[in-house]
Amino acid sequence: MSSLDGERVMDAPSPGKPHDRLAAALAGDMESVNALIRTRMASDHAPRIPEVTAHLVEAGGKRLRPMLTLATARLCGYEGSSHIRLAATVEFIHTATLLHDDVVDESAQRRGRPTANLLWDNKSSVLVGDYLFARAFQLMTETGSLRVLDILANASATIAEGEVLQMTAASDLATDESIYLKVVRGKTAALFSAATQVGGVIAGAPDAQVQALYDYGDALGIAFQIADDLLDYQGDANATGKNPGDDFRERKLTLPVIKAVARATPDERAFWSRCIEKGRQEAGDLDHALALMRRHGSFEATRADAEGWADRARAALAVLPGNDLRAMLDDLAGYVVARLA
Repeated sequence: MSSLDGERVMDAPSPGKPHDRLAAALAGDMESVNALIRTRMASDHAPRIPEVTAHLVEAGGKRLRPMLTLATARLCGYEGSSHIRLAATVEFIHTATLLHDDVVDESAQRRGRPTANLLWDNKSSVLVGDYLFARAFQLMTETGSLRVLDILANASATIAEGEVLQMTAASDLATDESIYLKVVRGKTAALFSAATQVGGVIAGAPDAQVQALYDYGDALGIAFQIADDLLDYQGDANATGKNPGDDFRERKLTLPVIKAVARATPDERAFWSRCIEKGRQEAGDLDHALALMRRHGSFEATRADAEGWADRARAALAVLPGNDLRAMLDDLAGYVVARLA
């Protein structure tokens, strides 16, 4: 999904980075999650299912979303095992959406590797994505919590809604920052907030803490996507797994472009209309687009927005127990923006 249309690959692992410290702290739980994922993505009757799923699941993603579920459950004092099923559920939902996104976006690369639809075909990607959604619902019902089922079912519907909204708004210059935020809340933040919220719910945390976890995940997801969209124009291809400017070439109106369009002169707006709305791109257009975004301060303004959402995420943690896991979640929110440096 995105890029955060699908999740971009973060930098090489380092013990000093928040997501790596979180992974180390949750290593035992994550081992159980990965074992459960391997078991549940199997199929006795359709060997293509594990082939396609393994290509994406084992492609080196950071497993950030399932780690958020594990971390928030542990943060709230949970000592059972249902958080393992919920973390696997979250990863299956995420993987299913990536398979579908690559078909919709006609993508050829994800996490630095060829996409499943390129290696196999669109039909396989869509159907395996459907299979993973079904597996996700099987897993979430095994917790016996209707509240958890409600949260994750609503998130799944919101993700699909966000993707449809993006499809209709992505190349329309009338798309403003409020519409962009609705898209981001749907396609990205919905799963982040569900992942953090169900961790608190399964732990039996007080309502105020569950709401705080939702707020943290929502703000973190928005900051993550805004940063991801900025990295598309300013990131290193070796770190992101994508070529700079892919969103421009794919005619996607992300926040840096939306900000430039809002400040555009009539001639500049005609340029954006030709390149984004009409798709008539020429040699040198990406360089000109970058120049326009710099002229109007789009990159700085976009980064400021990402920092603002990261600050909201960190503020939401204040009502939660003060321990090492909370400190790691706080650091993670800061790192989402720090990776822009």
